[in-house]
Amino acid sequence: MPERKRVAVLADSDTRWKWGALTARRLVPDHQLTGFLLRGRATPTARQLGEVGVRADRLSEVTCAEFLAEIERERYDVVVLALVGGAVQAVLHGARALWPAPAERPVLVTGYVGVVYEKLADGLLLRHGADLVLANSRHDAQRFRAVYEGVGADAAAVTETALPFLGGAPYEPAGSRAHTVVFAVQPSVPDSRADRAYLLERAAGHARKHPDREVLIKLRSKPGEHTTHLEEQPYQRLAERIPGGLPPNCRLVYGNMGEVLDGADLLVTVSSTAALESLHRSIPTAILTDLGIREALGNHHFLGSGCLASWDQLDSGLLPTGDPLWLAAQGVLPAPGPDRGTGGAADRATDGAAGADAYAVARAKVAGLLAATRLPPPAPYYTRTTAPRYLPGILARHHLAPDGTPLPGAVRPATGESRLRRRLRGHLREAARGAYRHGVQRVAPVIRRLGEL
Repeated sequence: MPERKRVAVLADSDTRWKWGALTARRLVPDHQLTGFLLRGRATPTARQLGEVGVRADRLSEVTCAEFLAEIERERYDVVVLALVGGAVQAVLHGARALWPAPAERPVLVTGYVGVVYEKLADGLLLRHGADLVLANSRHDAQRFRAVYEGVGADAAAVTETALPFLGGAPYEPAGSRAHTVVFAVQPSVPDSRADRAYLLERAAGHARKHPDREVLIKLRSKPGEHTTHLEEQPYQRLAERIPGGLPPNCRLVYGNMGEVLDGADLLVTVSSTAALESLHRSIPTAILTDLGIREALGNHHFLGSGCLASWDQLDSGLLPTGDPLWLAAQGVLPAPGPDRGTGGAADRATDGAAGADAYAVARAKVAGLLAATRLPPPAPYYTRTTAPRYLPGILARHHLAPDGTPLPGAVRPATGESRLRRRLRGHLREAARGAYRHGVQRVAPVIRRLGEL
């Protein structure tokens, strides 16, 4: 029996851990998974990791420099970098410092968790240098290649795939059960207290107008927890300020998004990636236009989807359905053909999940790289020649020198530290995170309001 491949996933939030671990499963089906959480403000809690529902054989918290020491010491076949762009760039330069010449090194994979609607060039160029840069759709793959080719960088790493968490049972109407509306909220979109309170009140109002429906406010995190983005105005606290409270058929829920969608008859959001999960199942899906269609909101990404709608239209009974051609371009459903339907549940029964076959090319690329005796050193576009001012600052934030080597003291010795000191350091870290989160969610909004007086 061939030996299982060793895969390491480094993630910096709950959603990126989910993406990274599921991507590893798609790329290397038979693997031994070791998980690493990058220490920072968004390091997920045990509750958040449990909600994601993806397990690792081992999971630990590290700094960037500690992770580089780990992959130098332990032989991993594949490393998936499920991180923000700056952290990806730091690891790539760190790996280049470890393997400056062709050598046996892990295959380096990165990509995006979901919809790419902002910082396209910035995020992509920070990811350049990985062996595979995964694009979640044909549309994204074309954009990614255009960015790399536009600066004269090698675009061969760009590989079309699909979101790894697309799946679940195809939608079936409610029947005898209550018609269920799921409002999938986002931590930072919209960002103002007034806009978030408006959306919450409209969801509650929808429940009042339709007492036969159940309206679920699907939350990403509990107050004090962080996700990929900061959440200064948690919906839990806004709900407490609604006069009379939420109606009986409207409630706040947590849990795995896939499980929540199992009972959904309508998914409503501003621009969450949950919309793609919903559309993949052929669940009616609404992208809200109440606050406008704006790049800052990310809902402009859904132009042409057939899903743009307002709460007024939803109150009147609208159940939007996705445009088949748009869904195919986004990698959500197979393209409709002359002998196929419109990409709905019947077609999916033949084609399988959109994300399954979509990973065939990526798997073949990884297999080819694994079969090579030596791999060339990572070659990021950003160097001390192309970005002499920008790059050193990115690396310094992760305690790396401009050449990618760890700064003095960045890596603590693996031995020689007592269990008491490690525990104390962990408690101090948690206290610091708690203070930071309190400042973001309690102090910052007060200061902002005072500044408007």
